[in-house]
Amino acid sequence: MTGSILAGKAAIVTGAGQGIGAGIARALAREGASVAVVDRDGARAAATAKEIDGLAITCDVRDVDQVDSAVAAVVRRFGSVDVLVNNAMAQKPGIPLHELDPADFELPFRVGPYGSFLFMRACFPHLCINGGRVVNMRSGSEVDGLAGYGAYVSAKGGIAGLTRVAAREWGRYGITVNALAPFVLSEQAEQYFAAKPDELAGLLAKTSIPRTGDAEADVGRVVVFLAGPDAGYLTGCTIPVDGGGNFFS
Repeated sequence: MTGSILAGKAAIVTGAGQGIGAGIARALAREGASVAVVDRDGARAAATAKEIDGLAITCDVRDVDQVDSAVAAVVRRFGSVDVLVNNAMAQKPGIPLHELDPADFELPFRVGPYGSFLFMRACFPHLCINGGRVVNMRSGSEVDGLAGYGAYVSAKGGIAGLTRVAAREWGRYGITVNALAPFVLSEQAEQYFAAKPDELAGLLAKTSIPRTGDAEADVGRVVVFLAGPDAGYLTGCTIPVDGGGNFFS
């Protein structure tokens, strides 16, 4: 069933060629938003965009010129940017910190907090027009840590700080900035936990709802709420969409 909560709104979702990003893009489109599917993999972006009648944009979020061009393309196509979801992330999991190459440690920082900053910076003038919404992605692993994910966990901490500062600075412009911490398995995470099922079982044991989340039905619907008319006074928050895992407690 298609709704109209976000009718007339234009949204950008990064890393939307697959996984959580694709689920969020579907949820936004189902509520009437025009969605730009941004991904470094152009074929994946095109596949998601075709599914939701959206705009596919091939973009490396680490490249300022590509980011600026992507936002300009969205404005040309849809006339505005009302919602920005920074979901893109990259990592090389399963490597202990003392064995991690410096370039591999830098990777999630460049894609996560830096890429999110570039899109926020480029979208800011457009978000100001009608009081836009920004949703960033954090992780419950910031609290307990997760062996083999040192660079990823550190980068997610950077996104937390970026979210808090932007919420403070941008509220005066009518822009809300929030974050989600979802418990959803990405393709990389599924591969990792397939080799270490006991670790996944340990995480599931912490949840009140004993399953991993669904990218569209669970995470995407919370993004719809944050992007919609009922969340205009909510900013600077992190919502743990983790089935009661309380990973932030």
